[in-house]
Amino acid sequence: MDAGAPGTPEAHEIVAALLVRDGRVLLCHRSAGRRWYPDVWDFPGGHVEGGESPIKALARELEEELGILIQQPGPELVRVVEPGFVLRIWLVEKWDGGDPVNASPAEHDDLGWFDVSQVADLPLAHSGYLALIRDTLARLRPL
Repeated sequence: MDAGAPGTPEAHEIVAALLVRDGRVLLCHRSAGRRWYPDVWDFPGGHVEGGESPIKALARELEEELGILIQQPGPELVRVVEPGFVLRIWLVEKWDGGDPVNASPAEHDDLGWFDVSQVADLPLAHSGYLALIRDTLARLRPL
């Protein structure tokens, strides 16, 4: 197996949430000084710590970054495998704790709710995010 391939200790496991409310998604702007993916818009989330399940990591990260509590996310939407990391993204439509806030200003210097047309104009952390957001919102749109 190659170093950094999924399932090896060298591969970082990352979890993220696509939060949806009223046909819009929540994105966090990564501070310009961040080592990885600076100055782009990203989903909230972070690294899975040793001995932690991905779902527990997602809940912890959302509480740390946004001040919200989730019991169980919706379905896993996608798994992105890149050299050195595996990113899993879940749909989150329900949470406790009120409106998300920027509880990690050292990581993010802004956050906001965006519809698809607004997302199309943003620099995103991954080239596949726009299609994921577009497809997810289209599936959730009431008939």
